[in-house]
Amino acid sequence: MSESGLRERKKRRMYENVSDIAVGLFLERGFDAVSVAEVAAAAEISKPTLFRYFPAKEDLVLYRISDHEREAARVVAGQARPLDALRRHFLDGLERCDPITGLNDDPRVGAFYALLYGTPSLVARMYGYLERSEAALAEALGDDLDARLAAGQIIAVRRVLAQENWRRITAGERVAEVRGDAVAAAERAFGLLAAGLPRFA
Repeated sequence: MSESGLRERKKRRMYENVSDIAVGLFLERGFDAVSVAEVAAAAEISKPTLFRYFPAKEDLVLYRISDHEREAARVVAGQARPLDALRRHFLDGLERCDPITGLNDDPRVGAFYALLYGTPSLVARMYGYLERSEAALAEALGDDLDARLAAGQIIAVRRVLAQENWRRITAGERVAEVRGDAVAAAERAFGLLAAGLPRFA
C-alpha cells in the first residue's frame, strides 16, 4: 500500500475511534452532559487535535452516518432510470435491515437514533447533512432546477419512510412485523415520485 493510502487509513481509523468513544460517552451520560474536553481526554488526544477532525461537537455523532451523505448521488451515477435505481437501493436496504432505512431493531441502533433525534442540536445539525445530500443528488441528476426539485423530494421521501419505520420499531414492534408495511410504503412512495417526476423515472 502507498504512503498516502496508509495515511488515509490511519486518518479514517482516528475518525472512527474518536467518534466511537464520543458516542459511547453520549449514550451513557447524555450529549449535553459530556464536554468536548472529556471526549478528547478519553480518546487520548488534545482538544485542538479533536477539532481538526471534528469542527463541531455534533460532528462526533454525525460521523456515524456521514458515509450516507452522498449515497443517493452514488446510486444514480450513470443510471438511465435514477428513480428506479433509488427504489431498488432502498428496498435492498430494507431487506438487509440497514439502519439508515429505520428498519432495524438492534438495541444499539435504537439507542443511537434516540440520541440523534432526541438531541435538539443534533437535529439542527442534521439539516446541513440533508442539504448536502440534496445538493449531491441534484448534481448527479443534472443540476438544473428540475434536478434540484427532484432531489429535494427524493431525499424527503427517503427520510420520512425511514422515520416511520424507526417510529414503529421504537414503539415496540419487531422488524418482522414492520417489514411488509415498510416495503409497501416504499413501493407506493417511489411510485408517486415516478409519476410526478417522469424525467427521472
